[in-house]
Amino acid sequence: MPLIPEEPQIHESVPGPRATTAAGRTAPTPRPVPGPGPRPAPPRGAPAASARPGKPGPAAPPRGPVAAPPAQRTGSPQPPAGKTGTAGAQLQLIPAPADGAIDAADEAVDLLLDSGRAPAEILVLTTGETHPWAAHELSFGEASYWAQHDAADDVFYADADAERATGRPVVVVAVNGGTDEVTARALPAAMARAGTLLIVCGDPQRINAVLGANA
Repeated sequence: MPLIPEEPQIHESVPGPRATTAAGRTAPTPRPVPGPGPRPAPPRGAPAASARPGKPGPAAPPRGPVAAPPAQRTGSPQPPAGKTGTAGAQLQLIPAPADGAIDAADEAVDLLLDSGRAPAEILVLTTGETHPWAAHELSFGEASYWAQHDAADDVFYADADAERATGRPVVVVAVNGGTDEVTARALPAAMARAGTLLIVCGDPQRINAVLGANA
């Protein structure tokens, strides 16, 4: 059975605080993640959170220059109402073209952090081209790259078929390319890795077609 209905109903998230991106636009905060012990929202009037450590951009570690992140999209589709997957995690879909899926995933991560999620709770997977953060860190060698994964103290980015990447409470999948076979394997595997929430950024029609063909 597909993880996402044939004609997904995309609903607006519950209104809440909005985070401002570098381009000056606003993006909605995701609906609260269900489960025990939800993290409280930051106090009213608290200063905005700074960019997370290690993300490609000016705030990169001092050990070497970091490539700038992909250009931000001019609009941010809002996640639909949550749906429950076979592993019990909530499933949200953010429609995006393949070449905008990484941007959508980055925005989802920013919103999760702004809503109180700890960086160590988030795993980001890509089905096509490697995320810029992962590509940068891998340039220092796989040992250093996987050491950061094992430390589990920050957002971690990996290819969807990286078997060594273990589960986290929140998994974000950017369907940014790859074959249909890769996508068909990646989404159920991502659902199994997600403890409470799975966010999929990609083309809903392609995702449903792939999952339907492999059901």
